[in-house]
Amino acid sequence: MFRSIDTAASGMTAERLRLDVISNNLANVNTTRTASGGPYRRQQVVFSPREEVAAFSTLLQQQLAVGSGVRVTGIVQDQSPLKTVYDPQHPDADASGYVHMPNVNVVSEMVDMMTASRAYEANVAAVNAAKTMTLKALDIGK
Repeated sequence: MFRSIDTAASGMTAERLRLDVISNNLANVNTTRTASGGPYRRQQVVFSPREEVAAFSTLLQQQLAVGSGVRVTGIVQDQSPLKTVYDPQHPDADASGYVHMPNVNVVSEMVDMMTASRAYEANVAAVNAAKTMTLKALDIGK
């Protein structure tokens, strides 16, 4: 019972971080100069399966548990091309008058935000279902 809660909780933690990264992308949609010198680059969260040993007997056989959750492997920068906008009055314009803008697409970020939010909600529902099953199991023993 607690394993299912732990698995859903790992998904909730990962999706919360994904929402934070998406919010950061949206906040920097017009940032043309960062501390590293260039325009802001979109960031993405990389997930991977969490690998845990299921039980002592499988530890001897070196088998990994299936469906043990998710973990964040890292946050990477999107290497897609930057947008170029002609604005010779902009302080970050090059000699030709073009400004390199971040590679953040507001529409795709909003879609990603909705999917992350729905995934978070699904994990909350899984935790609530596991809690309800645990309570029902305790009621059987009365």
